[in-house]
Amino acid sequence: MTTTTQNLLVELFVEELPPKALKKLGDAFAGVLAEQLKALGLAMPASTVTAFASPRRLAAHVTAVAAKAADKAVQQKLMPVTVGLDAAGNATPALLKKLQALGADVSNPAAAVAALKRAPDGKAEALFYDSVVPGATLQEGLQKALLESLAKLPIPKVMSYQLESDCELPGWTSVNFVRPAHGLVALHGSTVVPVKALGLTAGNSTQGHRFEAAVSPVVLKDADSYAATLQSDGAVIASFEGRKAEIARQLAAAAAQVGNGARPIEDDALLDEVTALVERPNVLTCAFEKEFLDVPQECLILTMKANQKYFPLLDAAGKLTHQFLVVSNISPADAGFVIGGNERVVRPRLADAKFFFDQDRKKTLASRVDGLSKVVYHNKLGTQGERVQRVRAIAKAIAEQLGDATLVQQADQAALLAKTDLVTDMVGEFPELQGTMGRYYALNDGLGEVVADAIEDHYKPRFAGDTLPRNSAGVVVALADKLETLVGMVGIGNLPTGDRDPFALRRHALGVIRMLVEKDLPLDLNALLAGAVPAFADKITDASAALADFIYDRLAGSLREQGYSAQEVDAVLALRPQRLALVEKQLAAVRAFAALPESPALAAANKRVANILKKAGEVDAHVNPDLLREKAEQDLYAALQRFVPEANAQFDAGDYTASLQTLAVLRAPVDAFFDDVMVNAEEMDLRLNRQGLLKSLHDAMNRVADLSRLAA
Repeated sequence: MTTTTQNLLVELFVEELPPKALKKLGDAFAGVLAEQLKALGLAMPASTVTAFASPRRLAAHVTAVAAKAADKAVQQKLMPVTVGLDAAGNATPALLKKLQALGADVSNPAAAVAALKRAPDGKAEALFYDSVVPGATLQEGLQKALLESLAKLPIPKVMSYQLESDCELPGWTSVNFVRPAHGLVALHGSTVVPVKALGLTAGNSTQGHRFEAAVSPVVLKDADSYAATLQSDGAVIASFEGRKAEIARQLAAAAAQVGNGARPIEDDALLDEVTALVERPNVLTCAFEKEFLDVPQECLILTMKANQKYFPLLDAAGKLTHQFLVVSNISPADAGFVIGGNERVVRPRLADAKFFFDQDRKKTLASRVDGLSKVVYHNKLGTQGERVQRVRAIAKAIAEQLGDATLVQQADQAALLAKTDLVTDMVGEFPELQGTMGRYYALNDGLGEVVADAIEDHYKPRFAGDTLPRNSAGVVVALADKLETLVGMVGIGNLPTGDRDPFALRRHALGVIRMLVEKDLPLDLNALLAGAVPAFADKITDASAALADFIYDRLAGSLREQGYSAQEVDAVLALRPQRLALVEKQLAAVRAFAALPESPALAAANKRVANILKKAGEVDAHVNPDLLREKAEQDLYAALQRFVPEANAQFDAGDYTASLQTLAVLRAPVDAFFDDVMVNAEEMDLRLNRQGLLKSLHDAMNRVADLSRLAA
């Protein structure tokens, strides 16, 4: 039977929703609603759902929704035949009671029994009852789907409010929801579906823009005219993505009107937040006094974005201009009052930033070092002042390995001053500017670009994909800063657990990995970790081993994300390589080796050798040629003597791929050895000699990676 379908529109009209959560709320409302309707058979598998979300509404449009779901044939197992029928084949009281509970007609027991089916069920035969379950009506199904979608909304914080009484709800009724709801629409085509939620009964009208709607209420003709009617009669662009695109278009047009290559700052999070604040955007161009441009542009940009939700304008060279763009929710004939109001609002903010900047520059960074001793870092690890001394000690040790006296001096000075901007007025007001302001103040103190850049960059990389420090001093201090955090926190037992990582140790570990790899630093990981421990004196326990495991885990995850297989990563990291900068070359060599026809047999042989050596205990890689009795062991020894020196030379030269490929020729002698030679011979001297031969083979084959990990 063909079911006639129509499109469905559901809207919940509420007070202003939290802007940072709006997009998620809109997507979740529409997604769960459509999912539930499909599960009930009311929406078709091919039905499409469109989410709408504005500051005062959540809505969903679902195509191809039936007025009633199709009936469903259901077969239910009742009980074993021996329980349901007596010896004469008549229904027992237990069977009649079960049928009655299912709504079957039992007035004629013989007819009721005749309608049942018998079928094997395991060892016994059972009785089955066929029935037809009527499909849900749209009102029933939508009621359930609507309540489910509201229950599953990712609400950041619930508020409680009261409904006025009606004939069904005497007195006052308390309701919990993200914001008070004032209207509900449910249209199946042009027909109202009278579902209820949050004390509201669905109708066909809603409210438009708070100030600029052409009519109130906005009456919706049918489900498909929702967006167009709301825009024409209600002055609301209901689609979140539609408003976002319109704001982006207006921002670009306003910037082009300013000219000189001006462009609005790119910030998708800000664009999303502003989209969630307006129902019909109107972009206006404003300006502030040019004298404020003497303040670092990061400060001005941050205060305009964070506090006012403005879009600063940059010139063609990326420098801040004195003009900015405002996304207004109203479109008056004379925009002068709106522009003037926004210019008046931003001026005190910029004046505060200028005041902080001017005041901060009156003191040098060096004079602020003592102030860090009054800032608590961690109750078990002391103050920021103590932390600075630890970072200095770690940075000095790293700089001595990487450079000369100049690098040591630059890194030490940057490490000493890197945290001093934490006690400045500007960073006190805008914590996001730590490091950035340190650079400006260092330049103001005449410390030079190298130290200033290192001060700013010592927080890098701050997030995945962030740039690395620009110079060697910055790399040294950034490494030292992250190592101090990792060694200190793990040393007091603060390794992350599950999703909890309050000290961002995973991010710090990935930062260390990225610097070691991308800067190709000749530093051994274990030495780095162990070298950082003495800086803490007796404040921590040495947890270098646990921290190394933690870092290798992060490295393994990162490599798998880059496309290396779990086997390849496991084979290389099983050896705990100390020079992380060489790991990708080792992985490339393993991948090339795995493609060779000899690879599976050699990997399996390595696994076998590893098991033999593990059972043997301590084995010396020494071979006495005079004790090689069998031809197969003589041939293997000769092959090792011939090819291992060449493979070792290639390994030492960093050509890991060639090294493994050279050793691939060992397949034949290795296979012959295991076919013809008894390793655990009864004579002790023969057994030890053969174990020594296998140890020599194992050591030679597994310098690049543990090849046994490639075995299937």
